[in-house]
Amino acid sequence: MSLSIGLVGAGQFAPSFLRLWQAHPDVTDVRLTDVLPDRLAAMAEQQGISTTYQSFEEMLASDVDAIAIFTQRWLHGEMAIQALEAGKHVYSTVPMAIEADQIARIIELVRETGLTYMMGETSFYYPSSVYCREKLAKGEFGRVFYSEGDYVHDMDLGFYSAYQYSGGEKWKEVASFPPMLYPTHAVGNVLSVTGQHATHVSCIGVKDDRGDGVFDKEVSQFDNDFSNATALFKLADGGVMRTNEMRRVGYPSHIRESRLRVFGTEGSFEQLAETSVWQTKEGVEDVTDLLKSAPSGSLDDEDILHVDPALRDAFLSGLAPVHDQSRLPAEFTGLHNGHDGSHHFLADDFVRAVADKTVPPVNAWVAARYTLPGIIAHQSALQGGVQLEIPDHGDAPA
Repeated sequence: MSLSIGLVGAGQFAPSFLRLWQAHPDVTDVRLTDVLPDRLAAMAEQQGISTTYQSFEEMLASDVDAIAIFTQRWLHGEMAIQALEAGKHVYSTVPMAIEADQIARIIELVRETGLTYMMGETSFYYPSSVYCREKLAKGEFGRVFYSEGDYVHDMDLGFYSAYQYSGGEKWKEVASFPPMLYPTHAVGNVLSVTGQHATHVSCIGVKDDRGDGVFDKEVSQFDNDFSNATALFKLADGGVMRTNEMRRVGYPSHIRESRLRVFGTEGSFEQLAETSVWQTKEGVEDVTDLLKSAPSGSLDDEDILHVDPALRDAFLSGLAPVHDQSRLPAEFTGLHNGHDGSHHFLADDFVRAVADKTVPPVNAWVAARYTLPGIIAHQSALQGGVQLEIPDHGDAPA
């Protein structure tokens, strides 16, 4: 199949996937648009993109087959809806959306049109998730009854500069994005292992006290003053999941920003910043080296020079020994990877789903189960932690 992909948003994340799709044997054309003409022109020249559009609407009106959304996180839902309504396949960075109604509409459109929708949730391919799925499939956990997924990323470690880069003069208005509306690295990390979904949640938000105009309700576009939040979820099988979304925390998030813990009746897995262990009733096995990602490039590479140094490691962390790289296109060999080796797999997943007319692992129904829990958790936090029910759209059609 000859697939053309139009990427929306020439920001810090875009080059990672532009180069992969340009190299993919089933992609014949990669195109680009951005709201800032100068940035669009600069990235098009740097990445060798010959076809650009001056607006998202112009791209939608073109003959491009698929749209890849790399824009501000609160824009994804509406843009995905517009792209599906225009007859385009959709790849979206996280989150899927920030409103439950948008998620329901995306699922409705995918069901009606048969188009591919995929959310690029990196945690699905974190070495920890891959390892724990294998352990679960072998029955070594026994019954999983409790899991934790954390996204522990301090604002001081790269997020200020990232919001300044993308938000312009009014960056503080959007840097207050509610932590639980960006839940998928924490929620998805757990659910990608267990295959369960959350049914109820109680969440507590911690009000910020830095006083620098970020997470200030008088400044915030989202009327948000929570910088940290913790949610406790009931799962469909009766198990429990806890997640933490932290933006003010004394923790080296540049080393590991997402952490996973899974506890079963027969075995358990735990991560810290630099250590990962498998545990049974007999003892402890250090599996750190098995899950350690190898660097996939130089921190001074031109593709990431505009990325804050505190974030660059994440954009270059490649495959780990636990990954099965044999399923990847040979053309990806030697190309940058990122976020613990996930970029190569995500880029290939989307192309394979469109080309082979298959359902991608993180399809619309799975994406909803990774995203909706955070949306409802934020509503719970706004109500002081009251337990709320989480809507569920079921499994993807066979």
